Amino acid sequence: MGSAAASVLAPAAFAAPPDTSLRPVLRGEGHFRKAVPTSSELVAQSRLNGRVAFAVADTRTGNMLEEMSPSVGMPPASVTKAITALYALETLGAGHVFETQLIATGGVLNGEVQGDLVLAGGGDPTLDTNTLAVMAAKLKEAGVRSVKGTFYVYEGSLPVLDGIDPNQPDYVSYNPAVTGVALNFNRVHFEWKRASGGYAVTMDGRSEKYRPAVTMAAMQITDRASPLYTYSDGGARDNWTVAKPALGGGGARWLPVRKPGLYAGDVFVTMAGAQGIRLRGLAMTKTRPVGAVLVAQQSAPLRDIMRDMLKYSTNLTAEMAGLAATQARGQKPGTLKESAAEMNRWAKGALGMSNPALVDHSGLGDDSRVSVQDMVAALIKVSGSGVLKPILKTILMRDAKRKPLSNHPINVVAKTGTLNFVSTLAGYMTGPNGREMAFAIFCADEPRRATITRAQRANPDGGRAWNVNAKRLQQSLIERWGAYHEA
Repeated sequence: MGSAAASVLAPAAFAAPPDTSLRPVLRGEGHFRKAVPTSSELVAQSRLNGRVAFAVADTRTGNMLEEMSPSVGMPPASVTKAITALYALETLGAGHVFETQLIATGGVLNGEVQGDLVLAGGGDPTLDTNTLAVMAAKLKEAGVRSVKGTFYVYEGSLPVLDGIDPNQPDYVSYNPAVTGVALNFNRVHFEWKRASGGYAVTMDGRSEKYRPAVTMAAMQITDRASPLYTYSDGGARDNWTVAKPALGGGGARWLPVRKPGLYAGDVFVTMAGAQGIRLRGLAMTKTRPVGAVLVAQQSAPLRDIMRDMLKYSTNLTAEMAGLAATQARGQKPGTLKESAAEMNRWAKGALGMSNPALVDHSGLGDDSRVSVQDMVAALIKVSGSGVLKPILKTILMRDAKRKPLSNHPINVVAKTGTLNFVSTLAGYMTGPNGREMAFAIFCADEPRRATITRAQRANPDGGRAWNVNAKRLQQSLIERWGAYHEA
């Protein structure tokens, strides 16, 4: 299978932990320090093109221990999500839940809703097909068998946005549309299998339990070498094409959804039908309906959602939580940039950051800038609060063969970030002698990143090797700090 086939099968790009480095050998008495390479030496030895910035400080005293280019604004990538988590948790509360409702605009008579039925999204970024199946079952339990009027979907509880970053390729699943309805992280499952005379293609909203086919997304196979995918707005449908030579014998991948409301409605019609409930049509409404709430389905508490967001680095979750927080603060953002501007203002006051310049809540956008100095200041500010640290992901150090070390003397909890020729890491480390430090390490080759075309962003030449080197450097610096800065 050629490079095109590899691209079509590539999973969504999520942030990953540091890769390989050698484990430190601690000798005690402090005399080993002379043998520990300096931070500048480690940066030089990495031969990493681009800029490296870092800062590390004692969380108890706040004293800065080491730094390089501390005040330079650099792309934070998914480290942004740590700030977003703090923003959402403080604004909305750790116990906040998002609610998805089924609303009837008329009463229920003899099992029939006398008006319309509306699926009203409440900004839940974790809504999935399993949950819609549960809601359909609850609707049946409420005595509903049919709807006299029309079945509508309302997605206006959050701004309706075509995507997170317009500079990303059309087909990457980590850049879907953003609205008050998000089903399966606004991804549709595309699967192809070789069949007589061509390929059998399915588009569905699958979960662990269900595989409902959808009509709001369609795929056409075309006999061309490139581009790999094309997208066009079909009004009531997402229209996709894929290059036939890239398909091979078969495969599958997730594609982004540009019409989240229609997607959720499409799947719900199937789930309701499985319960014997007949729904008429499917349309969108821009007005939140007034009527009786027949079913109300709540999400998990926000703290759990933020923990999973930090673990899996889900861009959509970050954007929806950030938008919800901004709205809760009395603002009406029309764009992610407007919402991020409010989060920047909050971060200056609440986190002690001097100049955060974020353009979204996920870190996917090109223009976001944060200094490592600011990032460490924020981490120190909240280090004793118990808000962020417990929900950060444990980052295991790795041996020379890239295997995780479960018994490494340095413990790290942090948020990773990865973009093309950008690799970031920020969080907390505890050294062998128990000293806790807050750190941020940002690596970026911005000139090289600027040369990448939109079509190349999914897998640019040299991107993977550069990223591995950046992660090796990050681990080397952490190991140096754990060895050199004793308690």
